Amino acid sequence: MSTPTAPKLREQDRKTYEVSRRWPLVSGSIALALVLIGGVLIALRQFAVVPYSIDSAWMDELYENRTPALENVAYFFDWMGGGIVGVFVVPIALAIVLIAMKRKWGAVYFISACVVSAGLVQLVKNLVERPRPEQILVHADFGSFPSGHTANAATLAVVLGFIGRRWWVWAIGALWVIGMLLSRNYLGAHWLTDTLGGLVLGAAVALILWAPFAHRLHRETLAKRDIEPVAGVPAS
Repeated sequence: MSTPTAPKLREQDRKTYEVSRRWPLVSGSIALALVLIGGVLIALRQFAVVPYSIDSAWMDELYENRTPALENVAYFFDWMGGGIVGVFVVPIALAIVLIAMKRKWGAVYFISACVVSAGLVQLVKNLVERPRPEQILVHADFGSFPSGHTANAATLAVVLGFIGRRWWVWAIGALWVIGMLLSRNYLGAHWLTDTLGGLVLGAAVALILWAPFAHRLHRETLAKRDIEPVAGVPAS
C-alpha cells in the first residue's frame, strides 16, 4: 500500500465526507452481516465435534514444536495483548500519543473501537461458551471463541492504519496481528478458529466505526501534512 500523495488526499476529501454522511447505512449493513454470521456460527456449534479437524491438526503441530525461546515470545504477546496492559495501559497510552500529535478525532475513534471490540468479545464468548484447549500454558477466563487478544490486536492495527495512512503502519499492524494470533495458539489459549474469529471481529469493529469518523480523520491527515482541503466540502 503506497503512501497517498497530496493530490490523492485532496481527491479523497469529498469521498470521505460522503462516507461519513452515509455512515448509518454503511455501519448498519456491516453490523447486520456480522450478526448473521455470528448467529450461524452459534447455531452450528456442536460440542461433539469441538475441536474441529483443522483446529486439532494445527494445535498438534504447534504442541510438537514448543521450545522455551518461542514460549517466551508468546508470553510477551500474552502480556501485551490482554489483562490490564492490553485492555487499559496500551489503549490509553496510544490515545495520549494521538492527542499529543493533534489527532483528537483519531484518539476518540481509537478508544471507541477498543471499547466496542472488547465488549463484543465478551458478549460472543458468553453466548458461544466454547471450551478452551486442554494444553493451555496461561491463565485465562472462560470462553474460547473468539480470541480477545487477537481481536484487540486487529482493532488496533486497522484503526492505526486508517489514522496513519502509511504503508508501513499497515505492515507493522499486520505483523502484530499475525504474531498475536500465532502466540494464542502456541500457548494453547485458543483454537485456530477462535483466533481467526477474533481477527475478523476486531477488524470489523474498526471498519464499522471508521465510517462516522472517516471525514474528520481525513481532515486531520490533511492538516498534519499541510494540505488544503477541497473547496466546498464541509469540515464535518
